[in-house]
Amino acid sequence: VQLQASGGGLVQPGGSLRLSCVASGQISGTNPGGWYRQAPGKQRELVATIDSGGNTNYADSVKGRFAVSRDVVKNTVYLQMNSLKPEDTAVYLCLRWGRYDYWGQGTQVTVSS
Repeated sequence: VQLQASGGGLVQPGGSLRLSCVASGQISGTNPGGWYRQAPGKQRELVATIDSGGNTNYADSVKGRFAVSRDVVKNTVYLQMNSLKPEDTAVYLCLRWGRYDYWGQGTQVTVSS
């Protein structure tokens, strides 16, 4: 199983980005997935998850601003990030749960004016 994350970049405070995580290999489009982030000097933080039934959960710090979704056919998990703040700056990593934990390579998100 391989995960390819994309969509990061530099955005001004208040802006939006959409991250994508495409899975290939022996994993179903309905396998649960999630997004973590890691900022310099901070612990890795679980940002959002989506389970096999499509139910979602969010860290308190992103509730109401971020939305996780998926396309089962494309085997892709998305993270829509709105109203971005400087404290959202981090490397964002996607994860899919299956027989093992599968990690993507990470995509940098920088929120700065």
